[in-house]
This record gives sequence, C-alpha cells and structure tokens, in this order.
Amino acid sequence: MFLPQNCLLIPLMPSSKNWKEYNEARVKRGAILLDMDFVANWSNELETMNDGKQGARFRYPESSVKLLAVVHAYILPYRQLEGFVRALTQHIDGLQAPDYTTIWWRISKAKVDFNSSIEPDKDVAIAVDSSGIKVSNRGEWIRQKWKVRKGFIKVHIAADTKIKQIVSMEVTKEDVSDGKVLEPLVEDSTSKADVRQVICDGA
Repeated sequence: MFLPQNCLLIPLMPSSKNWKEYNEARVKRGAILLDMDFVANWSNELETMNDGKQGARFRYPESSVKLLAVVHAYILPYRQLEGFVRALTQHIDGLQAPDYTTIWWRISKAKVDFNSSIEPDKDVAIAVDSSGIKVSNRGEWIRQKWKVRKGFIKVHIAADTKIKQIVSMEVTKEDVSDGKVLEPLVEDSTSKADVRQVICDGA
C-alpha cells in the first residue's frame, strides 16, 4: 500500500472551529491525483533504477507506480487504471502505459515510505488504532454462504495527535490483534521522533 507525502489523518466529525482546516485538507486530496512531476524525470529515474540491475530492466519509474497506487486506492480498479494511463499518454509526451498486470505487480511490491515533517528532537504524543479494510467483494458472499469472516485486512496506524500526521503503519491479516502490533508501531515511531506519550483504545 502507498501513502502520499505528508499524508494527513482527516477527522470524520471535526468541531465547528476546525471546518476551515478540515475543508482545506479535503481539497488537498485532489492535488495528489494531479501530481505529474514524475514525467519530467522519467528517463533519469529509470536510469538510476536500472543502474547495476540484473535481469529485465524497469520500464516504469517508481514515482509513476506510486501515483497509480494512489489513484487505485481512491478511485479505479486495475483494469480501469490501465485505461486511465492510456488516456494520459495522449496528452503527455514520453508517458508510457503499462498493462494492468504490470501495474498490479509493481504496486504490490512498492515500499511504503513516510516523508515525515515531524522534527526528530520534538516531543510527540502518538495515538494508535486500527481499521479493517475490505479487499474484495468476495468476502461478503463467503460470510453469507459459509458464516465465516474472511476478506479483510487490518491497517494499524500510529499518528501524531497534534498535527494528525501518520508516523508509522503496519498492515496485517484480520486476525492479528492490536496489542501484537502495538510494540512494533511504538518502536518505529520512536526511531523517527521523541515519543513521550502513547494513547491507545479507551484513552
């Protein structure tokens, strides 16, 4: 899974005093989908990625794959995503359209990096929680037919309580408890910031 730089946790029910900030954060979501800076650096990024690489060479920069991952997460499944890139190639010189299986393979192999603006020596309080995400419609049918719980993953997130920015994240199967992932999340957060307080469920 890929999250864009400076990803913010958007509160679902902001207080009346925070509507301006809430609205601005929602507007910025659209700006992510229009970031085409990778086109200008297409050749240079590929050259760096293929330097010393053995076997088949990369044909699509990592930055372009990350952009497609964001579009996939918010809007389009993989087949339609291929059509999305084909449409862009008609307007952007040098842009090449990968097939949807290549897009799936590259996105599944992509590493999640957080370009954090959190100052390492600044005291930080983090809140830790998780949320289930349905990965396919298959889960609904299985639960109705066989009375079992399948088709979900869990995303465990540690976020700065002040600026609402993600500090650390883990993705697990649905049967992994929050407590099992708590320690790795805190340790990873501590390596990026001076964590002074950890808030968990019920706090």
